[in-house]
Amino acid sequence: MLELALTHRSYAYESGGIPTNERLEFLGDSVLGLIITQSLYSTFPDLDESRLSPLRSGVVNTKALAVIARELSLGDYLRIGKGEESSGGRDKSSILADSLEALVGAIYLEHGIDVTTRKVMEWFGPLIASAYAQGSGIDAKTGLQELAALRNLGAPEYQIEESGPDHDKSFTAVAIVSGERFAVGSGKSKREAEQVAAKAALEVLHARTS
Repeated sequence: MLELALTHRSYAYESGGIPTNERLEFLGDSVLGLIITQSLYSTFPDLDESRLSPLRSGVVNTKALAVIARELSLGDYLRIGKGEESSGGRDKSSILADSLEALVGAIYLEHGIDVTTRKVMEWFGPLIASAYAQGSGIDAKTGLQELAALRNLGAPEYQIEESGPDHDKSFTAVAIVSGERFAVGSGKSKREAEQVAAKAALEVLHARTS
């Protein structure tokens, strides 16, 4: 099943017409869409369709899938034809995205929806958090505040430190949610540092509880 998920049509054609990963890709596309949609529906109960749709679009698209495929080094394991190999096919976003969907389809057929959901959320959780802050048109601080409110964690706080001369100050910020300190963010202004810190906290919180 894994071998099939990694078999691009260019390889299949050069090998005498063996099966390709396209059927698994078709299945994986729907499975992935369902898992992401259900996660968004459950995680953000106060968001209506007009805000959920851009969130999903910010996660389930060729660019986003290709980023995750590269993080998994999926291209190293693809079976592609000589022509695609010579033209850099192992790093083409379209091929990587399609192969990741095929992999999701293979995991679903082999292990069922529960295992597939856990794996998809492991890969996509941080991306969903980023999309919430960016794709829905709100900044990271607002996103963190809304998420904390939805989960009854209280209002986020920020601990700010500054350094450097007056004409070239730098700022660092730590987001604190329900007493827990998250990653340090830095920037040339307090707001910039807080935004970076909020984004990091948002990603961790979402990935942890998805």
